[in-house]
Amino acid sequence: MANQVISVDRKKYAVGLFWQPTGAGYVARNYARTLARSVDKKLNLYVEYRSMVGLGARRVGHRSGMDCAAVAVMDTLAEYSSFLAVFAVGRQFYLVAVRNGVILEDKLFDKEEDARAEYFKLSEIPDWGALFAPGAWGMPRAVERNLADVVQRAVRAPLRPISRVRAGVASVILIVVFVFISLWFFRDPLNLVFAPRPSVDEINPEIVAEYQKQVEEKSQELDAQFDIKKPQPPEPIVLPYEYLPDPELRAQVCFQAIAFLMQPVTGWNQVSAECGETHASVVFARDFGTLDDFYAVATEIMPGSFVQQESDSRLFVRATLPSVPTVASLDERDVETVMRAVLTAFQYGDMDADVGMVVDTLTNGVDTVNLDIVEVATESKLNPVQFMRIFEEFGGVYMTRCAWDASTRNWNYEVIIYAK
Repeated sequence: MANQVISVDRKKYAVGLFWQPTGAGYVARNYARTLARSVDKKLNLYVEYRSMVGLGARRVGHRSGMDCAAVAVMDTLAEYSSFLAVFAVGRQFYLVAVRNGVILEDKLFDKEEDARAEYFKLSEIPDWGALFAPGAWGMPRAVERNLADVVQRAVRAPLRPISRVRAGVASVILIVVFVFISLWFFRDPLNLVFAPRPSVDEINPEIVAEYQKQVEEKSQELDAQFDIKKPQPPEPIVLPYEYLPDPELRAQVCFQAIAFLMQPVTGWNQVSAECGETHASVVFARDFGTLDDFYAVATEIMPGSFVQQESDSRLFVRATLPSVPTVASLDERDVETVMRAVLTAFQYGDMDADVGMVVDTLTNGVDTVNLDIVEVATESKLNPVQFMRIFEEFGGVYMTRCAWDASTRNWNYEVIIYAK
């Protein structure tokens, strides 16, 4: 398969990804792993964007950390839910087709006639929000855009490895190579260190006695000048479930913070909002308003918030969450029982959820503690306060993240439960 990497202003972008919408409640990495097994096991990289995952492969030039061209184009053209675009990239042509917020095509063509034929075929689909094509093609309603201008200020969406095993193997290989190079570079000093030394019997006894006397005198002198401190005992391990925010108050704070930030601003559209561990944030996309209008309104209705201008048409607003009282809480059941109880609770509500188990290891350098944690990820119409009532019968509950998608009007939740 041909190389699926393009360069724009000396920056490389991955193209030709296999895109699929994600189901409700799926964890992106798990979904990408399952999808790769069913499509092509050589697809070993993934990217998560909105409600989609894109799969790539190292064999076509994709690398971990490389941004995806389709995401950059879609983010810049966010005002169009559906568009068909072709960009000239050197002697190649890059085609992106987005339909109702889902990437349908992400292709790189070596021949202009192949790109033109694909564009013709897709353009027959009605109701495209916008069409972009090279001016020389003379396409009706199509506007010519430079790809460098489109991807310049787009949000970063880097590829990540689907499997952590490969990354671990690569790290081991790099360490071995580093050790080998270090040994080669310091071979002469090491030879001196490990060279055979003369035995004590071969040294003049008077010299040995004088040397031992000097060492003892120097040791006594140092003992007199400095107090030798005894080693301090290690700090006790702080168990996170001993200081968990109250689940109900945490949900109320997140709901109120998102409502505070998601206030209507004339000429600006609300895209999404998120409540993390310490801050709540919201993304606005420009419709017909101006930056001055937004800052003037935000100062009045969102006092104390931080506004960051990501681009001329995209703003990021963040606010610090108030503190929530903490309580010590732990579910007294084993992790398998907790997982089964969580799935049962969601089945009662006729809801889907992605439930898994991880082990978190804590250490203070001497002692080690392993924590069994149940991870829950799902999508729901319930607001945070309503959603967290599902977990009223559980202990050790912490909602790590909740997010609101303005386009789908759905909430996405990530919750962990500490099991005994």
